[in-house]
Amino acid sequence: MPQTETPGTEVAPRSRLRWWTELPLILLVYGCYSAGRLLARGDVTSAVDHGLTILRIEKALHLNAEHPLNRLFTRESWLGVPADFWYASLHYLVTPAVLVWLFHARARHYRAARTWLMTSTFIGLIGFTLLPTCPPRLLSAGHGFVDTMAQYSSYGWWGGEASAPRGMGGMTNQYAAMPSLHVGWALWCGVMLWRYGGTRVAKVFGVVYPLMTALVVMGTANHYFLDAVAGVAVMGVGLLLAPRVMRAADLVRTRLSRRTAPVADGTGSPIVSAGCQTSAGERIPRQRESQHDAAAGPDASPTDAGESAPAPAR
Repeated sequence: MPQTETPGTEVAPRSRLRWWTELPLILLVYGCYSAGRLLARGDVTSAVDHGLTILRIEKALHLNAEHPLNRLFTRESWLGVPADFWYASLHYLVTPAVLVWLFHARARHYRAARTWLMTSTFIGLIGFTLLPTCPPRLLSAGHGFVDTMAQYSSYGWWGGEASAPRGMGGMTNQYAAMPSLHVGWALWCGVMLWRYGGTRVAKVFGVVYPLMTALVVMGTANHYFLDAVAGVAVMGVGLLLAPRVMRAADLVRTRLSRRTAPVADGTGSPIVSAGCQTSAGERIPRQRESQHDAAAGPDASPTDAGESAPAPAR
């Protein structure tokens, strides 16, 4: 049944999204994001200055969640090791899992959710470019932070260079700390689970996951508290821009489809009455075949002939 549009309601896309088009799109966006992080490597001195500025702002606001959490994770390995695994892996697992679940189980909401996530990710990339920031773990020891990823590196695949596998630290930008997309993506997952999960367990996980991620990124000394706040703000801006991005995408798709639409064949005769005959004074063709008289044969009555042939001139 064709879909109808009603004023003030959102119309679902006419063509159902397919996984073989969605998967390359998501991989392309993530590839651009990863490449952009590498290209956005700023000057180390500027990154350190930005990190120290954030610490001064937090001190002025009497915010100091990073130090007590970092001391706790450093002192208690039963907290620090799981936190490192959480930081190094869950955003690579939970975010795609929620995307796939939405695609299969909540297809009606998938496109808007995917657009929100991608828009926010690109906004975060702008933040990495304009504000390279040294994370707490890379500041000098005098600032009181310990790199738990390096301390517990023997438990996992990472080394002393963020969560990248050993020997691959050069393939990541360690100064892409502002905003924290770990927190931003976790918030997106939490909202999706809370809104569309349908079960109490899904809703509880939707609340716990972003909150725990915020604690983990600070306790492992990978982000400041204001990095986490910025990650939430980026997701908010992305949520506001997502409808406009979808409308722009629909407009581009419509224009492209018009350009590639097949052109009607113009080989037909432009004469409306071609193949038909009109009687004297008749404005609209009566659409009778010109071969009608021939098909009537020689036995046709004069009356029939008179109907189809004009009167002879006198």
